[in-house]
Amino acid sequence: MQIRFSPSMRSITISSSNGFLDLMKVKVAARHFSYRTLFHTILILAFLLPFVFILTAVVTLEGVNKCSSFDCLGRRLGPRFLGRGGDDSVKLVKDLYKILDQVNSEEILVDQKLPESFGEFLSDMKNNKYDAKTFAVRLKATMENMAREVKRSRLAEQLHKHFAATSIPKGIHCLSLRLTDEYSSNAQARKQLPPPELLPLLSDNFYHHFVIATDNILAASVVVNSVVGSSLEPERVVFHVITDKKTYPGMHSWFALNPLSPAIIEVKGVHQFDWLTRENVPVLEAIENHHGVRNHYLGNHIMGANVSDNPRIFASKLQARSPKYISLLNHLRIYLPELFPKLNKVVFLDDDVVIQRDLSPLWEIDLSGKVNGAVETCKGEDTWVMGKLFRTYFNFSHPLIANKLDPNECAWAYGMNIFDLNAWRKTGIKETYHYWVKENLKSNLTLWKLGTLPPALIAFRGYVHPIDPSWHMLGLGYQEKTDLDSVRKAAVIHYNGQCKPWLEIGYKHLQPFWTRHVKYSNEFIRSCHILEPQ
Repeated sequence: MQIRFSPSMRSITISSSNGFLDLMKVKVAARHFSYRTLFHTILILAFLLPFVFILTAVVTLEGVNKCSSFDCLGRRLGPRFLGRGGDDSVKLVKDLYKILDQVNSEEILVDQKLPESFGEFLSDMKNNKYDAKTFAVRLKATMENMAREVKRSRLAEQLHKHFAATSIPKGIHCLSLRLTDEYSSNAQARKQLPPPELLPLLSDNFYHHFVIATDNILAASVVVNSVVGSSLEPERVVFHVITDKKTYPGMHSWFALNPLSPAIIEVKGVHQFDWLTRENVPVLEAIENHHGVRNHYLGNHIMGANVSDNPRIFASKLQARSPKYISLLNHLRIYLPELFPKLNKVVFLDDDVVIQRDLSPLWEIDLSGKVNGAVETCKGEDTWVMGKLFRTYFNFSHPLIANKLDPNECAWAYGMNIFDLNAWRKTGIKETYHYWVKENLKSNLTLWKLGTLPPALIAFRGYVHPIDPSWHMLGLGYQEKTDLDSVRKAAVIHYNGQCKPWLEIGYKHLQPFWTRHVKYSNEFIRSCHILEPQ
């Protein structure tokens, strides 16, 4: 007998072996899938089964406590693919969170010996085989200890910066001494500034009058150089440089030997102003002689500091205790109408600014009857520099301050101000200033701590006209992350803060905007080893 299958697999033919063809056909039920489907199914299974095996092996052999990127893929996808429930690592993390949360509310002993590095911490864990809670306690204690050490270091850094900022660099001290000696021995260094024929221009309102009060000769030279160099009309620039009695000979020598023609420069000591008498400035005499004031500014600056202080707040406290705040030069700007009785408008500049743009348009600004054209410091992207409100400067827990001032009132900046002296003379700004300085002395310096700006903020209330912020960019002496593009675009950049550009602690990437105006080829600067930064 022979059996034949049809090609379609739908029938079977059976023939006998005796020669008679017995054509018997048996029909077979229709198939439910094709060869192609069967082939594809086998191919897919051949691909997936090794993959499933690998994933299962990873989970089984390595466990759930290690997790690299490939391992995590195996443990997360493998169990789901195999129909297994959940990931044990998720439960482990949740348990750890729970333990850490419990430990967070517990008091940690601070006198225990703790690891000082991650390596020591890891060795401590392995050697002592701590349970989960002890691990969490040790972790918290170690992190808190390291946080205290970091804060101590930052407070020490601020203290060292303070001492560096309040000291006089050797080169600058040398420059003052050398120029003072030159004043006594060189007639050219003593020549009249300005020459007699130009004296009438000192009170001529056709010219643009700038005022600076400083005892830093090098800083004064940079301010004057940058103003004249940036001016589109240097022949209209008149500079009034005011200094103290001891610095006057050296300051006069510098500008006598380094004229900036066609600009006109006057150098004057405070002792040469007839108006600056004890009778006219009794408050400043009181400041200099008040025992509490002298102790606050000249005493032990470390007292009152502790590791709980925020480093930035500590830095502000130190800056507020700078001896410059009891200097007459620092208060001098409040007497501008009396010192320059014939002038209508002046621009007052601090000695830590650099001018990068022509400032003559300042005289064209309509101050709308106000006295002080200034940049407000409560609006800006950098809230550390441009986030100053009255609450930043004043003690609003004191009833006198709380009853008179608004903590949310916007502050403004000293350092580059256009003053309308005619409008000023019609006000009681000076008297208000004196009153509040006296009140702060009476209250033992509890109304405010930071220098000469707070009484000015009160005295000029209602007399300030905001000007565009591009005129005056602040913070280059304490904001290391100052945006360089903004620095380049600003008309005046101000290194207010401890890190002055002439100090070693100055920010190196911000110093070139200042050092480009220093005459390093000058014989006095070279002889005092004031070197150009490399």
